[in-house]
Amino acid sequence: MMSPHGPPAHWTADEQHMWQQYRRGEWCDVGEVGADAVRSLLLTAPEPESGQSPRLHLRGARITGALDLADADIGVPVRMHRCTFASPLLMRGARVNALVLVGCEVPGIVATGAATAREVKIVDCVVGGTLDLRSFRVGAWLSLDDSRIEGPPGRPALDAQSLSVAMGMSAAGLVCSGAVLLHSANVQEYLGFRGAQLLGPEARFRAPELVVGGSLHLDRGFVNEGPTNLYRASIGGSLHLEEATLTGRGMDRGQAALGLVCATVEGNVQAGDGLRVSGCTDLRDTQIRGTVNLDGARVENPLGPAVKAFRVQVGGDVHARGGFVALGALELSGARIGGSLQLDGAELTGHEGIAMRARNLVVGSRIDCSGGFTAHGTVWLSSASVGSRISFAGAAISTPEGEDALILRRVGTPELSLGLREAPVGRIDLSFAALGVLRDDPATWPAALVLDGLHYDALPGPARAAERLSWLMRDPAGFVPQPYEQLATHYQRIGRDTDARSVLLAKHRRLRSTLPLPQRLWGLLQDLVIGYGYLPSRAVWLLVLLLTLGATVFSVHRPSPVGDGPYPAFNAPLYTLDLLIPLTDLGQDRFYAADGPLQWIAVLLICAGWLLATVAATSANRVLRRT
Repeated sequence: MMSPHGPPAHWTADEQHMWQQYRRGEWCDVGEVGADAVRSLLLTAPEPESGQSPRLHLRGARITGALDLADADIGVPVRMHRCTFASPLLMRGARVNALVLVGCEVPGIVATGAATAREVKIVDCVVGGTLDLRSFRVGAWLSLDDSRIEGPPGRPALDAQSLSVAMGMSAAGLVCSGAVLLHSANVQEYLGFRGAQLLGPEARFRAPELVVGGSLHLDRGFVNEGPTNLYRASIGGSLHLEEATLTGRGMDRGQAALGLVCATVEGNVQAGDGLRVSGCTDLRDTQIRGTVNLDGARVENPLGPAVKAFRVQVGGDVHARGGFVALGALELSGARIGGSLQLDGAELTGHEGIAMRARNLVVGSRIDCSGGFTAHGTVWLSSASVGSRISFAGAAISTPEGEDALILRRVGTPELSLGLREAPVGRIDLSFAALGVLRDDPATWPAALVLDGLHYDALPGPARAAERLSWLMRDPAGFVPQPYEQLATHYQRIGRDTDARSVLLAKHRRLRSTLPLPQRLWGLLQDLVIGYGYLPSRAVWLLVLLLTLGATVFSVHRPSPVGDGPYPAFNAPLYTLDLLIPLTDLGQDRFYAADGPLQWIAVLLICAGWLLATVAATSANRVLRRT
């Protein structure tokens, strides 16, 4: 310990003044002090003046030489305002009560493995080299607000790997020329880089396996010109990205501009209100307990998907509403969303023809793609399960002719609304979907509509079968019987048997066009005679017509009696019925026989009767089998 009576005689006047002020715990305004004097003062500290707490408080000083405090044990607070360091500050393994640098200029700080009992503030400073805080343990708050760190080429600006902060860390307004490394860092409460800027070709924010007890703020003007990596990060509060700009420049192949892969967020992801991401936003296998808000955000990736969220799990809603723009596909396959997926008013421009792909998506409440939703590319929701409803009311989906506009194959939901803003040029695929209520608008039916296997319980749209038949005839594969059966079943369920018969008749007529010629002719005959069993009145009227014809002819030209008699009285209508109805005996054709030209009329009536009976039996058997 230094002598309590005075500083070393060889010290300069400024250094001796520093010695006096240290003993009093007061601020020291000096011009220039040597690094050796500062180190000696801190390591062999003089006794304080009576009733005073010793502190090193330097203001406006220029510190010459290299201040090396490696492995030092410094029990007093060190505070320096507007000081200039000639060499990097070296603090490897040091133990410091508190360290505060405000408005200072230092060529670099190396504090690997150091620890402080209280706060660390490096505020409004210019650090001309790497700020090395690897394995640094901070007993309270760590603040880097408004500082500027100029990392050397090939080296990070801020290297805080395995950093441990007992309370919170703030780097608001921090400007870094180079990378920020927070691998495996642990911050017990708040971690904020609000308004921070990571600039230059080596800029990047890398924080894999970061642990934050509270919220993480990369918002309010946060800029990162390189990738942001939060792989397997654990965030106890919310992740805030509002008004952030992530350009992703200099990304390695396959790297995301915003990578939140396999991470856990206990709160919300607030990423709307001005978020701009140039490059892929990767959320694969991440768990988010709260809500994801992307309202008004813009994400773009000209080289692939704008958002990759395979198997992401969200406890609340996903909001990507009015003003949300994605240039590149929105990939949500295998995602699980506890609340709603709300895309009303969003605009998606696909990559390689896909605007949104969400196969095997599970949504607890609803998917809302209404209110001006626009997709330039296919919207793919095959095998999705949605608890409440899917709505495309007022949406517009544009794809080339012959391509799929909307794929809802094997979707399950209580309600689907397809009242699009305009009829899409591409196909809509509803094959094997299971719907409770299907709402649509004939004005926006696409030219190609796949309905094979579709099942629905209610169809509130156009009620008449004549209108719905056009709906059934849009399958690009040609005739498919199941949609006719489904529509007929729907009409029977609501008591519209006439419409059900019309649909089934239309089914057989379309089926006839696919059959070989003999079967087509037989089908045509069934259609003409009895409407495939669904128009039995035709057979009745044909029977009446033939009966009238026969009765008229045989009344004028009476057949001759045959046999020895006795003969029943001839009755032309009964005689005609005896010829028309097979396997019946009305006591007329056994005793009277037509001769001459009348024979041909009799033969015609017999053939017509057999043909009518065969057609009626065939059609009746078909109808009875359905029943």
